[in-house]
Amino acid sequence: MSTATRAASRTPLMDQYRRAKQEQPDAFLFFRLGDFYEMFFDDAIHGAALLGLTLTSRNKQDPEPIPMCGVPWHQRDAYVARLLRLGHKVAVCEQLEEASQAKGLVARGVTEVLTPGSVVGESFLDPAANNFIAAVCRRTRGSDCVWRTSRRRR
Repeated sequence: MSTATRAASRTPLMDQYRRAKQEQPDAFLFFRLGDFYEMFFDDAIHGAALLGLTLTSRNKQDPEPIPMCGVPWHQRDAYVARLLRLGHKVAVCEQLEEASQAKGLVARGVTEVLTPGSVVGESFLDPAANNFIAAVCRRTRGSDCVWRTSRRRR
């Protein structure tokens, strides 16, 4: 068992994080904690460097503190867009219930997985560029292909 796995299993919250990260091991995981999206372990180390965030740690007094960094919830899309432009995949793990209504640990789950080639939301697209999307449907006698370009006009 790795150091990160041992450390992640110490608390129910970090165990919940570990389970979400196992679903999307190749993505940066934005894990919602109250008013912030946090990244932990390697995601935090690499995310802080790529995004210019302050790298800190959870449980600083622990012999093996957990690296972490975060962004305010209302800035999420701006930071996700930067990671997408750099060619990275991002998974978003949301709180699935109100913290005030939770009995114990707030339920969380991955609600979005974004890749540079799959985003269609305006906040992730370059408004000055053509953005293309295509679909191919195979049929018994050939294929159909549809494509579209969109460009936000201001």
